[in-house]
Amino acid sequence: MTNRKMFFTMLWGAVFRRRSRAMMAVIASLVGAATLFCLASVCVAVPQQMNEEMRAYGANLIVTPASATGKSQGIDTATVRNVTALIGAGRSVKSAAYRYESVRINSAPYTIAGVGVKAVRALNRHWNVTGDWPGSGNVMVGRDVADALGVKVGSRVTIGYRAADASASASSSASAKSDSDESTETAESSAQGTQSTQTTQGEQTTQATENGRVSSDIMDNNGTEFRISGIVDTGGNEDSIIYATTADVSKLAGHERGADVVEYSVNAMGDELNAIVNRINKNTNTAVKAQTVTRITSSDTRIIAMLQTLFWIVSLVVLVLTLVGVGTTISSIVSQRRNEIGLRKALGADSRALGVEFYVESGIYGLIGGLLGTAIGYVLARVLCATVFGRAIGFDWLLGAGSLLLSVAIAVIASIPPVRRATRIDPAIVLREE
Repeated sequence: MTNRKMFFTMLWGAVFRRRSRAMMAVIASLVGAATLFCLASVCVAVPQQMNEEMRAYGANLIVTPASATGKSQGIDTATVRNVTALIGAGRSVKSAAYRYESVRINSAPYTIAGVGVKAVRALNRHWNVTGDWPGSGNVMVGRDVADALGVKVGSRVTIGYRAADASASASSSASAKSDSDESTETAESSAQGTQSTQTTQGEQTTQATENGRVSSDIMDNNGTEFRISGIVDTGGNEDSIIYATTADVSKLAGHERGADVVEYSVNAMGDELNAIVNRINKNTNTAVKAQTVTRITSSDTRIIAMLQTLFWIVSLVVLVLTLVGVGTTISSIVSQRRNEIGLRKALGADSRALGVEFYVESGIYGLIGGLLGTAIGYVLARVLCATVFGRAIGFDWLLGAGSLLLSVAIAVIASIPPVRRATRIDPAIVLREE
């Protein structure tokens, strides 16, 4: 019998004669591989899944006019198409345009937003709307506006447009819309103060004189009557805005112009999203400036960082437990085969050959456990993603190969201490005990 044939014969007998011990080693590797593959699959899938889920909570990027002239004219349709094409290159993207104007209701100033209802509704699925979205002749008001006016769904309000107020509306509303971090309240107060000052100045310059006296239109309640179709409650800036169709706002203002703000929900995050913003800002042909919505992007980053940190901690614990489990099992196997090892060394067996045999045996345990564990881990990952995100994940072959190799490596590494002890057994002492 050749040495190679003898090697495989001894290896076969070692694995199958002690099936209970071998099963324990396989189970230890299986548990480790299943846990690690499941965690790794979820960790790889979660950023993408989280990004898609967070897109339901509004935009993560906004675009506004870059110049004062652009602010007065808004962002035209052609520019919106060009920017959308630039952002959506190879990515899933949703967008919605907003045109802001200052209006009066019962002599009090408010901001009205002209929107494409279908686009805004698709972009802001988290909005809590009581009633219906705006339509022709119908408006949707924010919760703060509804409380201030004392209206409900079905009520009717007269909205008046004052050209003197228009100069302040775009800049103040765009500022409030784009504000999204810790300084939101400060920016809003500043915007409102600017709007109030500019509006007052506009009123003073446009007031007519009659019989030598200045006549004020501050109590002028003329305007267009609209029905309140719904009330939106988001807990944010949207609660202080009135929403109408773009056509109704253009008709109310008496002219058409571009959007003051275009919101985008892009399937990108982190450095990729920042690269998109930089590319838009460096493109002088678009005449717009882009910025990320800090509130959304920071939430994405923070949640994913926490999940990845948890993954590494649990993975480290699982690795240690797997090493301990496999190492303990191999130590038990070596102890049971102590007499056999002593006899083989007495017959001339080389310590190196004995060590290779044990390492290969451990590698087989790791291979079997890794195969079974990877399969079980994939099933667990699919169930977890389907339960939490409502989506299925595919099998990552690269990750599967890595899990298999890691299982074999852990099993071999865990067997090093007991194998080194086995190769140092003195055959004379073992034979004397027999």
